[in-house]
Amino acid sequence: MEYKIVLLLSLIAFSDFTNGKVFAPKLQLNDGREIPALALGTWLGNNTKPSTNEVELAVSWAIDAGYRHIDTAYIYKIEDQVGRALATKRNEVPRDELFITTKLWNDRHAREAVIPALRESLQKLDLEYVDLYLIHWPVGQFANSTYDLTDYLETWRGMMDAKQQGLAKSIGLSNFNEQMIDRIIENGLEIPAVLQVELNLNLQQPELLKYCKEKKIVVMGYTPFGSLFYNKAKPNAPPPRVDDPDLVKIAKKYNKTVPQIALRYLIELGVLPIPKSLTKSRIEQNIDVFNFELTEEEKTLLKSFDREYRTIPQLKWLDNPFYPFKKPQK
Repeated sequence: MEYKIVLLLSLIAFSDFTNGKVFAPKLQLNDGREIPALALGTWLGNNTKPSTNEVELAVSWAIDAGYRHIDTAYIYKIEDQVGRALATKRNEVPRDELFITTKLWNDRHAREAVIPALRESLQKLDLEYVDLYLIHWPVGQFANSTYDLTDYLETWRGMMDAKQQGLAKSIGLSNFNEQMIDRIIENGLEIPAVLQVELNLNLQQPELLKYCKEKKIVVMGYTPFGSLFYNKAKPNAPPPRVDDPDLVKIAKKYNKTVPQIALRYLIELGVLPIPKSLTKSRIEQNIDVFNFELTEEEKTLLKSFDREYRTIPQLKWLDNPFYPFKKPQK
């Protein structure tokens, strides 16, 4: 309880509000480095083709608003836009004040393929190193959609090689489960610094969060709004939606929006959320979540929305031996 109180206080007291900018506090990684406690997400969705500069603009607006952590990935096909935005800010924000995360795609799981893949991302990002490099999925897959059954332990060794060469300052995982992480640790390999998974009101994953806290692994949460927005919610998605009366009441109390309340809740769970937006005003709103604290009663209400409902189950990989999620009942 004492640790929890100190964490909550730090997430409020050490955030900086100057010149209209909000700077997120930093979390400690198990490798001794620090990571900003909120990032701009840049994934546009599976069926969305990026325009020539919409992500570039979003990243630029985010840095202007105070964001210092940008999350991207090779498969998003927009690393070049992120790189252009970073280049325009070089005279304003020193490189060592920025934290850039990108990810290894499924077709580069062989140990010897990891560093060339990272070098390709670095070229697009116009960077000499990334702050965090993640294995995007434990599921290997060739370009022709057949499975690459390379053991993810070999992939992880490639990630360690990349860190040793200074191309990635920290390394971690995305969409891995506890058993997979245990296997990495039991084989005497480096403990991941970060695990990135889906986390939102409908998918809160308390056991996974507890596990990662015990291992001192920082958890990043993608799709933090889940099914809050009507235009994003599938027909079978559980509540709440953005106009839920109880959530609207909480938001009005703090002079915030319902999405800001959802982000704050994840932060208080110890999660580093990755909200995505291409709208300047929403980008600014999404980082403005460090100047208030939810009550226990409010958190109990928010906890009640957990339905273990996953918006991105990737059922197309269900028959892969490294499929990481709980398989649906037949």
